[in-house]
Amino acid sequence: MSGFLGGAYLWVKAFHIIFVIFWMAGLFMLPRYLVHHQEALGTPQAADWEKREALLRRMILSPSIVLVWILGLSLAVNIGLFDSGAGLGWLHAKLFLVVLLSGFHGWAIGYSKKLAKGQGSLSPRTLRMVGELPALAVILIVIVVVVKPF
Repeated sequence: MSGFLGGAYLWVKAFHIIFVIFWMAGLFMLPRYLVHHQEALGTPQAADWEKREALLRRMILSPSIVLVWILGLSLAVNIGLFDSGAGLGWLHAKLFLVVLLSGFHGWAIGYSKKLAKGQGSLSPRTLRMVGELPALAVILIVIVVVVKPF
């Protein structure tokens, strides 16, 4: 089923990149929100952080991750993901990293909901360090996609 996108391939690729940028912007913001939310637990400001996090999820994170996956899988199938073609090791590595990044996304949303219940368990320092994981993932994904080391 390789090549089914035809002339739409570049448009799909462009929108995939656009929504990856939106998704990453959200994933860079949410951990910082979590730090502030955790520090504000037990104060009136905690409710403000809860609202900000919910808005970020609803307006940026949730739509972006869905579109990233739909468009990305379309591109992957288009270039032969299921055709057993050689030379796609880089694509499998990228998909693995995106699955891990999606897991981080789920964890961050879950932790946000946990904070909304007043149940934060990580230190602000730990949250700051965990918040750097999306940057590390992006670095690895870009290298794998551009360099195609395998």
